[in-house]
Amino acid sequence: MRCSFSLVMIAGAWLAAAPAHAQTFDPRYPVCLHVYSGASGGGGDWYDCSFSSVLQCRATASGLSASCDLNPYYPVDVPPARLRHRRSG
Repeated sequence: MRCSFSLVMIAGAWLAAAPAHAQTFDPRYPVCLHVYSGASGGGGDWYDCSFSSVLQCRATASGLSASCDLNPYYPVDVPPARLRHRRSG
């Protein structure tokens, strides 16, 4: 009896476990839209990092339960590429 109960519990835990996906931030864009779907939405909070400016993000967030945040993975401290001048002569 204990063995069958253990097997039922293990099978139930295995079937109830859903794969978890990590939230990804796109490092190509500096601004993310943070959407709050809450408990009634069922999905929890999520981010959409596809905005090149805060104004663009705010226009999309208008009327939604959302805010605009800076992308924590956007490389802001990268030095600009140096231009190389060719010497002629």
